[in-house]
Amino acid sequence: MANSITPLVAGNWKMNGMIASSDEARAMAAGLADLADPKCDVLICPPATLIGFLARVLGESAISLGAQDCHPQPGGAHTGDIAAEMLADVGATTVIVGHSERRQDHGETDALVASKAQAAWRAGLKAIICVGESEAERDAGDALTVVRSQLEGSVPPEATASDTIIAYEPIWAIGTGRTPTPADVAEVHDAVRETLKELLRPEGEGMRILYGGSVKPGNAAELMSASNVNGALVGGASLKAEDFLGIIRAYS
Repeated sequence: MANSITPLVAGNWKMNGMIASSDEARAMAAGLADLADPKCDVLICPPATLIGFLARVLGESAISLGAQDCHPQPGGAHTGDIAAEMLADVGATTVIVGHSERRQDHGETDALVASKAQAAWRAGLKAIICVGESEAERDAGDALTVVRSQLEGSVPPEATASDTIIAYEPIWAIGTGRTPTPADVAEVHDAVRETLKELLRPEGEGMRILYGGSVKPGNAAELMSASNVNGALVGGASLKAEDFLGIIRAYS
């Protein structure tokens, strides 16, 4: 089953980008059209302020649009929050939930992440559920235990391979320049796959598992070839068309 999974390369722009960012999006679309039939899906997740604008810019290109977070509720007195339905309304197809920066900076719990995933499905969106250990947890030998616990708490039992994607992001490798070896990545991804198969029979076997953490054009092919890696969730490198397309070329 794993060999038949279509990979996904997703770009998380985080809190970066203005209307001028449309130039990068156009360059990505043009570059993607020129690639020799990349064997992957492509998604960019800009700030919510840009989703509607970029939906018009990208038009009928092969690049899908996603969002970086959503509120569990479809509406109401939640000042400053955005409902999944609102994201779908402006052109999003997917939403990232449970990113380590949300968990750390905003104290998001596994239960909240699970409720956001359910909100995404309610709105007809796919959910990218993020998991990953800290440097202290990795050094203590607890990486697999932490990731399994996050999966058990963050992935609702009704998740399917068509509406849910898992992203493994070792926190200590995000924006630090430190990158796990392919063997390190394979160890965690294999454990994620086994956990998903236990939790979500039979859906866990076909669910995409992305790797995120200092993915660059120079290391993408090696990391993407690791066991049970079905694509990448890319941070800083997704802000520049040349770099993002370089990562996509790992599948061309």
